[in-house]
Amino acid sequence: MSVLVTGAAGFIGFNLSLNLLNRGIEVIGIDNLNSYYDISLKNARLSILRKKNNFDFHKCNIADRDTLFGLFGGNDNITCLVHLAAQAGVRYSLVNPYTYVETNVMGQLTILELCKDLPKLQHLVYASSSSVYGGNDKLPFSEDDRVDRPVSLYAVTKKADELIAEAYSQLYDLKITGLRFFTVYGPWDRPDMSAYLFTKAIIEETPIKVFNDGKMSRDFTYVDDIIDGVVRVMDIYSPKEKQNPGHKLYNIGNNKPEKLLRYIQVLEESIGKPAILEFSPMQPGDVLETYADITSIQNDFDFSPRTPIEKGIPKFVDWYKNFYQIK
Repeated sequence: MSVLVTGAAGFIGFNLSLNLLNRGIEVIGIDNLNSYYDISLKNARLSILRKKNNFDFHKCNIADRDTLFGLFGGNDNITCLVHLAAQAGVRYSLVNPYTYVETNVMGQLTILELCKDLPKLQHLVYASSSSVYGGNDKLPFSEDDRVDRPVSLYAVTKKADELIAEAYSQLYDLKITGLRFFTVYGPWDRPDMSAYLFTKAIIEETPIKVFNDGKMSRDFTYVDDIIDGVVRVMDIYSPKEKQNPGHKLYNIGNNKPEKLLRYIQVLEESIGKPAILEFSPMQPGDVLETYADITSIQNDFDFSPRTPIEKGIPKFVDWYKNFYQIK
């Protein structure tokens, strides 16, 4: 049994791959190692994974169907595929929209076409996003809510991914699960995410841009809780036969929105320095609050996040200081 993980050098993909490898599961990782952020961080993650005997890595763009099928077409050892590769970042989608459609939409289509060609595949699990809820003002966000008010192109591509998955599940009898991630943070985080940006700024004593005058809340979710949920959903220890075909969507979050200024306060306490705050207006593509209703994933997979920001943020700060050798 092998698990194919796309985006294996990314933040969530790395943490998932390491978790599976430590369980003794064979992982095939692919990533295009693009330069959206510092490639050295991706290489550092990969260097850890490559020390495991049960890890096999291929550099590949998921939208390149010829290369993808050349590598994996007809593979009869892959029983689960976790598709995490994507062009991330809400704000960057305002600057480089073409990349989002190519990677997130064409990439999703290519992965689904590959799934049809994997004879032993039991399950496709893919990353969606809380961004699909867009301008919704009903809280908490539920999978039953309408998601037709996007405020960014990134959100549009993630909703498109869900629709394509629904069609392929029905057309080709595939078992597919989409996970709407809510503001994931933790060790090995991306440099464009708030935990990383704010920690760097506080340590270097440079200003933090605080949008909408800090009047925002996020359902910050620690990466270990996310990985626990993904592994539960994967159901990797089920029998070889394909079971329960169909497409389902789940929120996966902490189920507890935190005010942005409280989040910054916990960072200050963890670092031991005050932040320099630079208050700014709301940015295009942003939303005021995210809040995950996780009833469905709790009921179906007994998922229960266990890490409040008071525990998760110090762990991230410790990782950051250790990685960058800051005393």
